[in-house]
Amino acid sequence: MSLMEIIIGILILVLSIVTIIICLSQEQKSQDSMTAALTGASADSFYGKNEGRTKEAILNKITRTLSILIFIAVLAVNIIPIFTDK
Repeated sequence: MSLMEIIIGILILVLSIVTIIICLSQEQKSQDSMTAALTGASADSFYGKNEGRTKEAILNKITRTLSILIFIAVLAVNIIPIFTDK
């Protein structure tokens, strides 16, 4: 196992942990309506409506970017030995 494979393996591990944390920090959509129905809470203000969407949009973009980086790193780990063994 080369040094480059070890570095990319550590990168995959870190990216995976960060992706899991970001996915867990995203709000669940199905329980929001149930909570509002039970408590009578409403987010009809401009700030209440747009803050959630903005945070969700940012977290979705970060999650998508991290998953693409993980995919590229996994491909790199599997392609590197092909070129270094010769």
